[in-house]
Amino acid sequence: MDNPIEKKIMDTIEENIAVKKLLLENCSDAIARCGTRLADICGEGGKVMFCGNGGSAADSQHLAAELVIRLRGHVNRPAITAMALTVDSSIMTAGGNDIGFENVFAREVEAFGKQGDALVGISTSGNSENVLRAIKQARKQEVITIGLLGCDGGKILKECDYSVVVPSDVTARVQECHILIGHIWCEIIEEMLFPEHFIK
Repeated sequence: MDNPIEKKIMDTIEENIAVKKLLLENCSDAIARCGTRLADICGEGGKVMFCGNGGSAADSQHLAAELVIRLRGHVNRPAITAMALTVDSSIMTAGGNDIGFENVFAREVEAFGKQGDALVGISTSGNSENVLRAIKQARKQEVITIGLLGCDGGKILKECDYSVVVPSDVTARVQECHILIGHIWCEIIEEMLFPEHFIK
């Protein structure tokens, strides 16, 4: 192929497909365990909190919105309690200024987390310090912890009750898999909580 832009596009899409094939082969069980655990938590009246930085902050907000509003437009089901810990600029900036950015998510977990809730910590490296501290704080409060990670899972992996580690060290490919996994979880939660909407 002579056109370098077309080659770049092809190579990137092929890399995306290759990582998703590895995800399918190696992570399906972990995705299912996390999804069904989240559905159980939501079904028992718990909430799902999400946190992450940068693109993972955007994913946190995206997935919380899918649960609170809905994932599929034709499924008119009740709201599911979820929140992204990334959205309040006053909390984030006060926390960064007063207690350090590494502590902002942990402080929110301290404020909002209850026994029977879940915290999904999203980190492409597995080493985001503020996500790690949030996970540790959640465990102190008997909040179920789920890591949505990349690379080798990093420091966060060993602190989580459940986790999915995307088998790639390329940030963009990990993020692309993270939103796919999040959408699968939302589908599982909807279908387990509201099966009447999915009876064929």
